[in-house]
Amino acid sequence: MGNHFSPEAWHKLFEERRPKPLSAPWWARGGHRQTILSHFLRKVDDLPRCTPESVQLDGSDQLAIRYYPGTTDTIVYLFHGLGGSADADYMSRATLVAGKRGFHVFSVNHRGCGEGAGLAREPYHSGRGEDLAAVIAHGRRKFPKARHLAVGFSLSGNALLLLLSGKRGVTKPDGAVAVNAPIALQTAAVAIKSGFNRVYDLRFVLRLRRSVRQRQAAGLEPEPYQIPPWATLHDFDNLYTAPAGGFSDREDYYHSCSTKDLLVHIQTPTVLMSSVDDPIVRWHDYAEAQRSASVYLHREQVGGHMGYLSANDTPYGSKFWLDYALDQYLVALNEGLRIRS
Repeated sequence: MGNHFSPEAWHKLFEERRPKPLSAPWWARGGHRQTILSHFLRKVDDLPRCTPESVQLDGSDQLAIRYYPGTTDTIVYLFHGLGGSADADYMSRATLVAGKRGFHVFSVNHRGCGEGAGLAREPYHSGRGEDLAAVIAHGRRKFPKARHLAVGFSLSGNALLLLLSGKRGVTKPDGAVAVNAPIALQTAAVAIKSGFNRVYDLRFVLRLRRSVRQRQAAGLEPEPYQIPPWATLHDFDNLYTAPAGGFSDREDYYHSCSTKDLLVHIQTPTVLMSSVDDPIVRWHDYAEAQRSASVYLHREQVGGHMGYLSANDTPYGSKFWLDYALDQYLVALNEGLRIRS
């Protein structure tokens, strides 16, 4: 196939590697149970040693990242979701998944997250495609002849798609996976403040409000932003994310950074993964969006928002179906890129 590895060839490869459908256990049926219960299962405590590194952004801001060495010529970049860090359980599990294949891993903390607290004046948000590009540029300088794959979880999935579309950021990966990405930010922000979803909303805003206070106490945030304790994420985006991120208001932020209408511009082989019962990200947004031939859409009937708990052990010996799915698609991307080169 050489350098003429067509979108059709990619789709065939993805179909061949497509993970078997998820069968949910009786105790985790429904999007809310999948979303919540996945946080209470076994935590990862056997990660290999990593080397802390930093990536310089525009201005004085830096990102704190972790480098896990591998044995192959494939690099995997992992980007966490809202309110998370490189310590998030799904990030640790993905690190192990990639590491077992011999892939090098860069596990990334967004601005001000994890060990990056105090290293950035500007906040992170779902439109920071340029930050992801800076990390990938860092990896390409370190491994110029390698294959570079990126995985974005939730909020980072949207930022990754923004980069891939060419709207924000320059240096792209060679292949990508976006998991439960909120490609229509306005819709997701409204959904998360409605009904039972308010539970997730309160959790996110609690973490974000704490982060703002810490930034203010450290002198990194000169503006006296006041976030009421009852604020929703929708409120938070108007009170803080938009003005601190350089947007006129939340509508400008949502419009500028949503990727639903940009998927048609993506030329990098990309897998979009989501579930019909995700309580935060509407499946209809994916179904309605026009996509380029380079974008492969994977739909699961169950899984919630990054839950994906399985009734049976996956081929990798756990109930975390997402780990199995990520492994399959990372292998497919790596195989395709190897053939293409």
